[in-house]
This record gives sequence, structure tokens and C-alpha cells, in this order.
Amino acid sequence: MRTLRKHFVFLFSFLFVFVFISLISSPLQAASLKFDRGTVSAAAGDTFTLDATIDAGSDQVTSTDMWILYDPALLEAQSASPGAYFPAVTNNISGGKVYIAGLITDPGTYKTGTGTVAKITFKALKNGTATITYDCRADASNSSKVIKNAVDPVNVINCAQNGTSIVTIGTGGTNPTTAPQPTSLYQQQVQPTALPQSGIMDEMPKLMTIGGILVMIGVAMRLILL
Repeated sequence: MRTLRKHFVFLFSFLFVFVFISLISSPLQAASLKFDRGTVSAAAGDTFTLDATIDAGSDQVTSTDMWILYDPALLEAQSASPGAYFPAVTNNISGGKVYIAGLITDPGTYKTGTGTVAKITFKALKNGTATITYDCRADASNSSKVIKNAVDPVNVINCAQNGTSIVTIGTGGTNPTTAPQPTSLYQQQVQPTALPQSGIMDEMPKLMTIGGILVMIGVAMRLILL
């Protein structure tokens, strides 16, 4: 009987270690937005182009909203042209802000991997150092998003993984200037048709795994105490 009990304890211990390692080693299924260059050097009066790119991670995605902020005292966004990642891309440019929307046109399709959503042309206005960033806030509707292909569309963007681009103009400056704070300027802009919903269902497998681990621990402890 004691030998059988030891076998059960060993089996539950093995399952616990296996599930725990699988849980902590599984990749994060989160998308992010980046630029093709992290640093840019330009003379005052020059123009340069940045690619606004998407990394879908391990997800299948159907659309993205890109809200890009920059310092209008140092930079001027002149144009935005579609990249190859999404078949439909639209944009709106205003002082200090660029809005880009990319989405699929066939409801039965989706996109994976990485690619360029749009190419943005900036003009350097005067000497200084500016940072171009993605406005990404979980509590705002007019914020960068990446929508996952699902019955209930989910916003899977990981804001912490988004990229920035630091632009040095001429002699530059002591510190990168802070991009303007986001406003409600674009709240009336047309958004992609897939809107983010609650992501609680994406967390269910992880929660069930943790619950299973706790059950196994309880059973193993009971066998030990018998």
C-alpha cells in the first residue's frame, strides 16, 4: 500500500512539474507596433520615411489602429502611403498626430507574422531631438489596437512592446522632446469594423491550468498524509 502511495505521489509530482514548465515557457500571444528604424538622423529641411510596422506575434489578426504622436515644432508629417501587410489602409494627418487604419477586406481571411502597414514621410523642421511614439492606452477608444481573428474580436496589443523612433535633426538637442499628449481629436474618425471586446476568454486556459495544478497538489498532499 505504501509503495502504491509513493507511486501516486511521484506521478502527481511529475505532472505538476510538467504543467508548470509548460505554463511558464509558453510564448506570449501579444501583438505590437513598431517602426523600421529606432533612430533617424536628418538635417533641417530634409524629409525621411518611416515604416509603421505590425508584429502579430503568434496571433491571427484582422485589423489595426495606429495612433502615432510626434512633436509638430520639430517634425511635419507630410503623407502616409499604404504598405503591403493589409489590403485596405486609410490615414488622417493632423498637427502632431497621424492616424492609420489597416484591415482585411475578405471576412474569411486574416494576417499573421510581421509587415509594413504604412509608410510615413516626415519633414525635419529645425535642430532638435524628437521621439515618434505610438499612443497606446487600454482605457481609451482612440488608441492603438491590434484586433485578433476570433468570434468575439479581441484587442491583443501589448503596449509595452511597442517601438519608438528617436529623430536627431541637425545638431540635435540635450534630450528627446516629449510627444504631445493624446487628445480626443480623432474620436470621430472611421475605425476598422472589428472592435475590441473583453479578453477574459483568452485567459481561461491559463486559469484552468492553474486550477488543475492546485487540485493535483491537494491530492498529492492527501496521499502523503494517509
